[in-house]
Amino acid sequence: MERFEEIERTIITKYRKKIWHKFIKGIQEYDMIQEGDKIAVCMSGGKDSMLMAKCFQELLKHGKMNFELVFLCMNPGYNEINKQKIIANSKLLNIPITMFETDIFDRVATIIDHPCYVCARMRRGHLYEKAKELGCNKIALGHHFDDVIETILMGMFYGAQMQTMMPKVRSTSHPGMELIRPLYLVKEQDIINWKERNNLQFIQCACRFTEHYTMCENADGASKREEMKKLIKELRQVYSNIDMNIFRSAQNVNLDTIISYRKGEYTHHFLDDYNK
Repeated sequence: MERFEEIERTIITKYRKKIWHKFIKGIQEYDMIQEGDKIAVCMSGGKDSMLMAKCFQELLKHGKMNFELVFLCMNPGYNEINKQKIIANSKLLNIPITMFETDIFDRVATIIDHPCYVCARMRRGHLYEKAKELGCNKIALGHHFDDVIETILMGMFYGAQMQTMMPKVRSTSHPGMELIRPLYLVKEQDIINWKERNNLQFIQCACRFTEHYTMCENADGASKREEMKKLIKELRQVYSNIDMNIFRSAQNVNLDTIISYRKGEYTHHFLDDYNK
């Protein structure tokens, strides 16, 4: 058995319950894949997207649905070490990536206000465009369960709003394209455990700004998302199901107890019909 086959096997054996079943459940529960889809599995080179790619390969191998995959890797301006690491890991894991070049890091380097937000928007735009060029109708990103609950808390703490990271969303700027998040129910620690169990080494944040200091940091050197990771870790020590309760809070919204909510451009306030 080759190395990549041993790694594949751990997904459906040792991590069958923690990773494989949750991957399948997310796809089924949120209706992410339809017959005839051509999905661009977006590869950043990190642990999440690499695992997602392997799960997709298993699904295509053993699943009953007819769909196609393209393993799409955008190079936004990685240094040569990171670029070669992605290529080497893709070969090790038997993932046939399609890599294309962009100059996003160079362009973002001149931006003062919110460079991370601009970079993320540009990267997604390029992924949509390349995926559409290759005949895909969907892109798959490697966001996991922890990304979802961190987003919920970040919206509350720093955005003063209740929002979440959706399992799938239609693109408004690229008609006919859709974004899906197949690892939506998979916890980050289980991804880390899979990586370490197989002795795999992936690139971390390969952003040029974070190679030395970072434009993505706040005053104390920790990103807002990293703050949420630490907070959730502490809360889990107090109550092990706290993460699931945060997640479910976005699915159990009682509009009768909400002061106001927004739907598209329309905002409804509870006083609007309080006396009716």
